[in-house]
Amino acid sequence: WRGPSGDGVSLEKNIPTKWSATENVAWEVAIPGEGHSSPVIWDDRIFLTTSLTEKNERHLLCLDLRTGKTIWGKVVVRSLPESIHRLNSRASGTPATDGKQVFVTFMRAEGDKVVAPNVGSERLITPGKIVVAAYDLEGNQKWKNDVGDFVSAHGFNTCPVLFEDLVIINGDHDGDAYIVALDRESGRERWRTLRENRTRSYVTPIIREIGGRTQMILSGSLSVASYDPRNGKRHWIVDGPTEQFVASMVYNGEYVFVTGGYPQRHILAIKPDGTGNVTDSHIAWRTTRGAAYVPSPIMAGRFLLVVADSGIASCFGAKTGRRH
Repeated sequence: WRGPSGDGVSLEKNIPTKWSATENVAWEVAIPGEGHSSPVIWDDRIFLTTSLTEKNERHLLCLDLRTGKTIWGKVVVRSLPESIHRLNSRASGTPATDGKQVFVTFMRAEGDKVVAPNVGSERLITPGKIVVAAYDLEGNQKWKNDVGDFVSAHGFNTCPVLFEDLVIINGDHDGDAYIVALDRESGRERWRTLRENRTRSYVTPIIREIGGRTQMILSGSLSVASYDPRNGKRHWIVDGPTEQFVASMVYNGEYVFVTGGYPQRHILAIKPDGTGNVTDSHIAWRTTRGAAYVPSPIMAGRFLLVVADSGIASCFGAKTGRRH
């Protein structure tokens, strides 16, 4: 999700900046089903997910980078359709690969419908389990595990994060939420950290070396928090500034930046060198102007660039938060 560094920035040179129906289009193919996952690339292969909802199937696809032809496709999960938000899909999680295996997540609907938690109007939704699977580059399944419950009126999405020999999964949801790390080779659980606020969010963590600590940082579940990705222990936490988050965070070498969410919108710059609860001590600046709920921001030199859900783009000075 968001490229090798997880921040939406590419170091590639001489890439096109304009496209049309014919300009700078190498090939175009139709993908069966529907899905919101981003494609990921390794050498000459593209990996992405799709949901053939009418068949109750969730697929992982491998395409040829040069031609777009399908090399292989695998049914990862067979499931009845889970409840989703109208802007979500049933194949929203972007896969991850280390060049040896491809890691993918889906939700498997399971159990009787329940009353949706944390919504304004009462309705029944489908609970289920988070399924994580690993395939080699030829499409052979290496392992598949259920890692825990999941319930959300907005549906499912989590993108695997690879770190050293781990696959890390954000299991924020409207129940007993968690972050879980699996062994990359076997799928065996290595550690699990509970998320005490039990509130759905869809943020993919970023991992950075900051101040002599390896920090895995994410917003979500009424907080912004940093964990040690090797064992799941928390370094620091900021309460709020709102309930639900979708956008990934970014780091500029001095501050980490969060934009969100629902029901209030905020942008925060946080000093990531604290310990414990740093709500009152480590927020460098805050604004509510131009904040995004779903779109993730990027850093460009001295500037934080944010596109709000309304489509309005804003450029902020990263040091001060001044909107240019």
